Amino acid sequence: MSKNLTTIPDKRGHFGPYGGMFVPETLMAPLQELAREYEKARRDRRFREELDYYLREYAGRPTPLYFAERMTRELGGPKIYLKREDLLHTGAHKINNTLGQILLVRRMGKRRIIAETGAGQHGVAAATVAAMFGMECVVYMGAVDMQRQALNVYRMQLLGADVRAVTAGQQTLKEAINEAMRDWVTNVRTTHYILGSVLGAHPYPMMVRDFQSVIGREARRQILEQEECLPNALVACVGGGSNSIGLFCAFLRDKNVRMIGVEGGGRGIKPGEHAARFQKGGSLGVLQGARTYVLQDKDGQIMLTHSVSAGLDYAAVGPELSYLRDLKRIEYTYATDNEALKAFQFCSRVEGIIPALESAHAVAFVMKHAKSHRKSDIVIINMSGRGDKDVTEAAKILNLKL
Repeated sequence: MSKNLTTIPDKRGHFGPYGGMFVPETLMAPLQELAREYEKARRDRRFREELDYYLREYAGRPTPLYFAERMTRELGGPKIYLKREDLLHTGAHKINNTLGQILLVRRMGKRRIIAETGAGQHGVAAATVAAMFGMECVVYMGAVDMQRQALNVYRMQLLGADVRAVTAGQQTLKEAINEAMRDWVTNVRTTHYILGSVLGAHPYPMMVRDFQSVIGREARRQILEQEECLPNALVACVGGGSNSIGLFCAFLRDKNVRMIGVEGGGRGIKPGEHAARFQKGGSLGVLQGARTYVLQDKDGQIMLTHSVSAGLDYAAVGPELSYLRDLKRIEYTYATDNEALKAFQFCSRVEGIIPALESAHAVAFVMKHAKSHRKSDIVIINMSGRGDKDVTEAAKILNLKL
C-alpha cells in the first residue's frame, strides 16, 4: 500500500483508475480555477485559521467521542463509541464542508452559490453559510426527497434559500445534481457550485475529503486520550462518501484498524431495489464528472436505486472510496431498510440519540456483527447526522402515531 494515501489524487484528479474531470468544456475553466484557488488556500495559514475559527465558534467543533455504554451492554460485544457529528450546528457533518467552500467562494469574489441535496442536510448547511455571508443560494432537490424531507425544505427556505424541485427521472439526488450542473454551466462566471460529497470532477473529491478530514483527526486524538490505543474498527454509512472518508482518512496508515463502509441495501440486492454500488450491479463507469463505481446495466445505463434514506439513494460512490476498495483498505457491506429502521429505533431507545437514517445503517451493521467481536475490542461509529428530519417518514413506515 502506498505511504501517500492521504496525498492522492494525482494532478489530474485520478485516484488510480478513478476520478478525473469528465465535464462539458464550459466547466473546465472554473474547475481549474477552483483547483488553483483551493491549492493556494490550503497553504494559506490565515485561511486555515479562519476555517478553524468558524468550525469551533460557529459549527461547534470539536464534537464529542461518546462511549455508548448502554448500547455496548445491550449488544454484548465490543466497546462502542459514537463520533457525535449530529451535535454540530445544522445537525450533520455537512457544515464542515460548506464552511470551507464558502470561504473559497469569498476568495474568488463570487456572490451566488448553488447546491444539490438528497436528505436535505447539505442543502441546509449550504443555505446556512450563504445566509451567514450574505450570498444568494439556490438548492436543487428531487421532488420525492422534498416530500420525505419536508422539515429540511422549510429550514432552507427560512434561511433564505430558493429550493427548486426537480421532477425528472426518479426525482431524487442524481437528478438534483444534474440540474445543479446545468445551472452552473449557464451561470459559471457568477456562481460557485458547493458540491456536498466526495463526488464529481476534480478537485471536489479531494477538496471535500480534506474539509471533512477534521472528523477523523479529532476521533483519532480522542480515542487515544480515552483508551490509550487505536480502535479495532471504524464504521460509517456510505452514500457519496463524505462522512466515511472524513472519518477513515486519519487512520489509513494504521493497518490494524478495520474500516467498514455500509451502503444502502434498500429492499434487498435486486435491480432497482437498493443503492449498494459494491454489491450486484455495480461496475466501473462515468457519472456526473468522475469515473467510479456506478450502478448500471450491461449497456451502461444508470439503474434505478432505492433506499429508505434519501442521503444514501445515489447510483455512484466517491472515486477515492472505489480506489481504497481496490487496495483492500476499506471493506464494504450493506444494511437493508428494515435493518436500518430497527437500528433507528434501537439507538433512540437505548442511548436517547435519534440517528439520521443514514447513520442508522452504520448502527445496523454493528448490531448485526457485535457478537463477532471480543468485549475488549473498540468500535467507532460515525454518527454523521441527527434524525429529526427522518422522524415523520419513519413514523409513516413503522405505523407509529405522532
